[in-house]
Amino acid sequence: MPKNSKVTQREHSSEHVTESVADLLAHQEPVDYKRSVLNVTGEAWDKQKEGDEDLEAENRPAWNSKLQYILAQIGYSVGLGNVWRFPYLCQKNGGGAYLVPYLVLLVIIGLPLFFLELAVGQRIRRGSIGVWNYICPRLGGIGYASCLVCFFVGLYYNVIIGWSIFYFFKSFQYPLPWSECPIVKNGSVAVVETECERSSATTYFWYRETLDISNSISESGGLNWKMTLCLLVAWSLVGLAMIKGIQSSGKVMYFSSLFPYLVLVCFLVRGLLLRGAVDGIMHMFTPKLDKMLDPQVWREAATQVFFALGLGFGGVIAFSSYNKQDNNCHFDATLVSFINFFTSVLATLVVFAVLGFKANIMNEKCVVENAEKILGYLNTNVLSHDLIPPHVNFSHLTAKDYNEMYRVIMTVKEGHFKELGLDACLLEDELNKSVQGTGLAFIAFTEAMTHFPASPFWSVMFFLMLINLGLGSMIGTMSGITTPIIDTFKVRKEVFTVGCCIFAFVVGLIFVQRSGNYFVTMFDDYSATLPLTVVVILENIAVAWIYGTKKFMQELTEMLGFRPYQFYYYTWKYVSPICMAVLMTASIIQLGVSPPGYSAWIREEAAEKFLFYPTWAMAILISLIILASLPLPLVFILRQFHLVSDGSNALSVTYKKGRMMKDISNLEDNDETRFILSKVPSETPSPMPTHRSYLGPGSSSPMEMSSAPNGRYGSGYLLASTPESEL
Repeated sequence: MPKNSKVTQREHSSEHVTESVADLLAHQEPVDYKRSVLNVTGEAWDKQKEGDEDLEAENRPAWNSKLQYILAQIGYSVGLGNVWRFPYLCQKNGGGAYLVPYLVLLVIIGLPLFFLELAVGQRIRRGSIGVWNYICPRLGGIGYASCLVCFFVGLYYNVIIGWSIFYFFKSFQYPLPWSECPIVKNGSVAVVETECERSSATTYFWYRETLDISNSISESGGLNWKMTLCLLVAWSLVGLAMIKGIQSSGKVMYFSSLFPYLVLVCFLVRGLLLRGAVDGIMHMFTPKLDKMLDPQVWREAATQVFFALGLGFGGVIAFSSYNKQDNNCHFDATLVSFINFFTSVLATLVVFAVLGFKANIMNEKCVVENAEKILGYLNTNVLSHDLIPPHVNFSHLTAKDYNEMYRVIMTVKEGHFKELGLDACLLEDELNKSVQGTGLAFIAFTEAMTHFPASPFWSVMFFLMLINLGLGSMIGTMSGITTPIIDTFKVRKEVFTVGCCIFAFVVGLIFVQRSGNYFVTMFDDYSATLPLTVVVILENIAVAWIYGTKKFMQELTEMLGFRPYQFYYYTWKYVSPICMAVLMTASIIQLGVSPPGYSAWIREEAAEKFLFYPTWAMAILISLIILASLPLPLVFILRQFHLVSDGSNALSVTYKKGRMMKDISNLEDNDETRFILSKVPSETPSPMPTHRSYLGPGSSSPMEMSSAPNGRYGSGYLLASTPESEL
């Protein structure tokens, strides 16, 4: 051994060695070990590489302020689903009663798993690929699967932003272009467009003017150039927001995260002043308690919690990786989770206030149309005037008077009532018409806004809100791709971001052909649900059962300065994995029970019709699920059989404050005694093996040190005898 080596110097020193391994692990920096390296394989220490890693950790971008970070997480988690999915589920699954299972599942699934992702990202300070390579190399496929799912979701999600951009620019005119059916000339006669007359003005504008949709997914119909240009604008916005990383996207979040709340509050105030708004809100919050016993309600609530917080996508981990080590991520997780919930409730109030107004308008229209039918029957003596109550005035007919007249006619003409073709015109029936997704945003809500005073202003505000909600979520989704790829493969941020956006735009052209809406439905239904559920289950298992819940709690204590509640210990170790496994099983059963299909718009019938996917579309659908899940078994097999390196044979220990991963929770007394350095200098063990070099994970070395595959993510001590350290 060289005379000037640190071990030789220490052997000839008169100082007694008193530190044990436990002492070293229990203190952040007992002495300056920054340059000290223990290389078990005999591999030469690369000083330049070590310096580059230190510089990289120090130069990692950081949020300008805590507010910017919180707004970024809120902008990512609060998306279009809060506006058009949550209100629909609320209406469908028992109104106010639906809030109970949602809150319960938010607390026992959503909050713990959201906290877990924030914590691992902040602790390891890498994207999803680096984080899961560090925690468990054999489950490193989790990060790659997250990137693929983010890519699939980003492809179609930006198409929705493109649709919103189209409606946004169309809103700068009065009257709004979807307020009336177009007039076409048939020779010398001007008639209303048949497809519009048989449906409605807003439905026609959506399916024909916007999408110019084909009758089925098999009929491509070529590109819709209006939507292609809007998609190009959408990807340009995303690229500009992402090109400088969080330095550019963080500034965008100040507007894209806060503006939707301004619009929602304005819509709520305006909506409450509309006639019938209270009817909608009362209908919304009237609890149907029997629904709480339905397992389907709990499954849909769990799915909504899961996707509302953006779990498994990698965006949460990416954003938290730019935080300081001592940031209180527990507070962040609680704050963002409940802001997300209250935003959903606020959006639901707005939606049902507006839909209550629309229901009253539609109900009045129904009463007028059916009253004209009754007058026609009275004039042709089909109905007797004696059937009409004396206080009924047809010139000022109320819904109450019509319902009374309707019941009398139905009772007297019981045998021939169906032939009259009269409708009940009940407000409850209008309120029970469930709409979600594009049907809510681009048909129901746009129709309601045509009845607003100053309707173009409200339309501009609404679609600008949708653009910002979508943009905030897209920034988080794209961060789930760019951050781990840039961290792992060291590509240039600007070049990769631009290239990724261009590639996504080219692939996304499939969604702007005339049949593109059907592909959006396919990707939305099948590309993310099952793969992401598997990803989150494996994330939970990797931390709680492989890395070790006790050790993770200990590291959180050191990082946060306080010990998290025991509640998290039990949810991470038992409750969340079980709940997620049940959700995955239910999702698989749902896929098997519900035949894969889509709602097609049939032009000749001016109506929607459910169609099954053809064979080639089924192949695409299955390929999406397999491709998104493929990295999980592939990486496991490659690393299990040592076909690629997992970093186990290049172990180095670098003592760095705040980055050393420690395992003292399972250090028994006899283990400590075994590793205590002797007070007799000559008995001080050398850190180098005397008989053979380290042989990898299967060797019987008394101490196993875990590091990331490329040694880039710090290092730490793990005892080989500790069950939680075994993969």
